[in-house]
Amino acid sequence: MHNDGKVVPINKAHATPSPLARLPVVLLQVRDKAAQQLQQGLQELFDNADDTLFEMADKARNNVDHHIFFEAMRDLRLKRKNFERVFMERLFEAFAHLGDAGRGALKWVPVMSYDAAPGTSRDQLEKAVALEAMLGRVHHRDGLALGQLTARLSALLGNRLDDRENPLGPALLCEFFLRAGRSLGVEIRVKLIMLKLFEKYVLSDADQLYGEANQLLVATGVLPELKAAPSRRPGGRAAREQPSPDAQPGAEQPVDDSGQQAFAVLQELLKAVRGSVAPTLEASAEPQPIATRDLLRLLSHLQQYVPEPELEDDFDLRNQLEQLLTRVSVKSGKSRVVEDADEDVINLVALLFEFILNDRTVPDAFKALIGRLQIPMLKVAVLDKSFFTRANHPARRLLNEVAAAAMGWSPCDDYQRDHLYLRIEQVVQRLLNDYVEDPAIFSGLLTEFSAFTADERHRSELLEQHTREAEEARVRTEAARQRVADVLNRRLLGKVLPRTVVQFLQQAWSQVLLLASLKHGEQSVQWQAGLRTLDELIWSVSLQQDTEAGRHLLEQLPGLLKALRDGLTSAAFDPFSTRDFFVRLQALHRQATDDLDELIEVSEPFVLGAVSHEPDEDLPDNDPDLLQARQLRMGQWVEFQRETASSLRCKLTMIMAPANRYIFVSRTGLKVLEQSAGQLAVAFKAGTLHRLDDGPLFERALAAVVGKLRQLNRGK
Repeated sequence: MHNDGKVVPINKAHATPSPLARLPVVLLQVRDKAAQQLQQGLQELFDNADDTLFEMADKARNNVDHHIFFEAMRDLRLKRKNFERVFMERLFEAFAHLGDAGRGALKWVPVMSYDAAPGTSRDQLEKAVALEAMLGRVHHRDGLALGQLTARLSALLGNRLDDRENPLGPALLCEFFLRAGRSLGVEIRVKLIMLKLFEKYVLSDADQLYGEANQLLVATGVLPELKAAPSRRPGGRAAREQPSPDAQPGAEQPVDDSGQQAFAVLQELLKAVRGSVAPTLEASAEPQPIATRDLLRLLSHLQQYVPEPELEDDFDLRNQLEQLLTRVSVKSGKSRVVEDADEDVINLVALLFEFILNDRTVPDAFKALIGRLQIPMLKVAVLDKSFFTRANHPARRLLNEVAAAAMGWSPCDDYQRDHLYLRIEQVVQRLLNDYVEDPAIFSGLLTEFSAFTADERHRSELLEQHTREAEEARVRTEAARQRVADVLNRRLLGKVLPRTVVQFLQQAWSQVLLLASLKHGEQSVQWQAGLRTLDELIWSVSLQQDTEAGRHLLEQLPGLLKALRDGLTSAAFDPFSTRDFFVRLQALHRQATDDLDELIEVSEPFVLGAVSHEPDEDLPDNDPDLLQARQLRMGQWVEFQRETASSLRCKLTMIMAPANRYIFVSRTGLKVLEQSAGQLAVAFKAGTLHRLDDGPLFERALAAVVGKLRQLNRGK
């Protein structure tokens, strides 16, 4: 399959919180992992569809059939991207509504009967028969693994699901495929060919799909007692090309506590890279394997000479081992080599660390530091093959904990004095100094480091909560300011009023209304009283003396003046600062000609301390980068590449409605960035914004290495 990196599902975003926000994090990881594999399968399907249709056109017996298959090729090329997009949208929608399964939220492909229902066309019948056969084959091969996945999803969601409601089940996958294919203007023969290709390039790898999903759920403690499905019988595409994924590292192993069975499967893949560790001697020298115990002694020797982090780039473990083997061989007069099983472990650990040291999620400052763990981890793996299969292995968990703690770290000038860097450096140095063969050191260090990170996390969560509360208060204040400004603008715009009164309302009475809105709300007596006083003041300075209302103004004034003074007092205004206003107001009410204030027409809208945001980018709703921005989930870590060539790592902590402002915090919980969806989309387009994969580092590395090994084996 193609490896196009991270999958960016294209899905409609919603202004309201997505149902995905309600899903457990592990379920989002299952979704993203499955989406990546399914997208790769679809890509391979389309890559091969051209050849298949070309062969069909070449074999066509008449011009009509020849034309049909060539037109189908053209249609597929034009609509391929849309096809893939719709499929992934349906997949993400199914996960988003997974909690609603069983309530009619989704439809699935029904099991069809060979007996045609009234009104069923021959084409529909052919398609139904093909679908039923496909579903039957998948259930026959992978029904147990699918059933376990459905059971785990049910347990995770607390809602009993059916296999047909499982977003990764063959029924819904076929449904997504058929929905995506509705835009294709092809006849039934081509549709049947596409269904066969879908089975060959997507459904044939269902065992891997279910195995990896089950693995993720088991790693978080969801029904770990279920026994893994047995290895698939030969025949599927995945089974023909590589060992069964059910036995690959990290999958559930019911009776393989030592990990030997799973590692034996890995060894089949690792044959492609054997020969990487060998002494440099004459070819005529008789090779003689060294015992595992001797290999461990060599590794312990090398462990004492692991260079400091700043020199780590010069340290190549396999090269160092080759040099040691060459020395030992010259001394003994025989070509000393590493046994196949041990070499396989060496190569696998080297490939794992190659991934880790190139992974974007690991900050550059920590890569060399984590790279120094290669020999201790290799020694663990040589002694205990369950290192590759047990998600809760202490050494594996320690590596994951260190990487997770470092993920949110942003570069700083004096990083070697940073307390997190120093703590991780201490863990690494303890292993290099003290670890020989007793694995208990990993459990001890894991306990200590987990306590440290838990304390760090607690402090950051408190600050993050404070940040969210402050942002919510800020947004409430901005909204209240806007409402007060709207109230004043509705009453003042277009009117001719004394300048003193206009200034008083905009500068002083606006604060009285703002405080009433924030403290008591807009249904309160205080808010209504403030509006009533506002209206009475405007009325009082708009009257003509010779009108009936004007003649009764003096009767109203005592109550109006008291309401004004009470409102200003509630807002803590200094009475001396408002004395001049009341003197001028008294003159206005008495129509004292020599004290009349300048009249002005209010033509400019009043703005009450609003925060100005940069105008958002005008992007269409279906822009892929805008969709990607809107699909960022709470807790998602991202990395911004800044103009100064430094980067900023931060976590999405909240999305503030109604402006949809995205608030990001540092690992300490403090706000570091505020962006709109449009600004995030532009950053995605420019390549200055990247999502960071917060899945366990070891599991991601292992999956990538296994994929790489499979590609190497396919190329042979």
